[in-house]
Amino acid sequence: MPTAAKEKKGKLILDVAIKLFTSKGYAATKMEDVAKEANISKGLTYFYFKNKEDLYMALTKKAFDELKSIFKEIYKVKGKAGLQMITELAYSYLDFTQNHRIYNEAILNFMGLVKQYNDEELKKEIDPQILKSDHFQKLLEIHHDCGKIGIQMVTIGLRDGSIRPELQAEVTFYTVWSMLIGYERLMGPVGYEGKEVKIHLENWKPGFIKLLQDMLKGTIQASKPQAVQASLF
Repeated sequence: MPTAAKEKKGKLILDVAIKLFTSKGYAATKMEDVAKEANISKGLTYFYFKNKEDLYMALTKKAFDELKSIFKEIYKVKGKAGLQMITELAYSYLDFTQNHRIYNEAILNFMGLVKQYNDEELKKEIDPQILKSDHFQKLLEIHHDCGKIGIQMVTIGLRDGSIRPELQAEVTFYTVWSMLIGYERLMGPVGYEGKEVKIHLENWKPGFIKLLQDMLKGTIQASKPQAVQASLF
């Protein structure tokens, strides 16, 4: 089969899988469901993807690629201050988590897998089919790509004075990312009407972004960084 046709068929299978994982959920979706929806044989489906675990890792790879494209689009625009980039990234990231829920869940699932993978005992609990997936191995190589771009955004902010100079770029970016993940996870509890907490989603988001900006800007005028940089807090 010509390369172009092969890639097209693989894309079709993945697109159908994304549709079914979104509508039915991962557990309820079977490889034969994907084959039927794609109007191809089950055997051909397995030719492109070893199993459902491999197919989900391919989805996760696509999710990271989509998220990386958002980071790159913001970073490539010249003339922006670092704080402006991080602010735009915050809004775009939160939109991504809401508009592409299946991608967001896949990314968070992979982050959990990496945590297990880094621990020799917990690693034994990972499904062997996942560990054998070529897509999983590729993800281990590229999953820091977004972080690298985000760190560059913070670095620009440290240089142009829009972000307080005593911060350390790597610590700062990953703290910001963890805050964004936490915000998305807490949207459900905050939005639940029966809660006793007096906060609403419509005023939480702008308040969250403003607090993020204030944290990065600090309350003092930017000055020359010290030789030994402090942590974020």
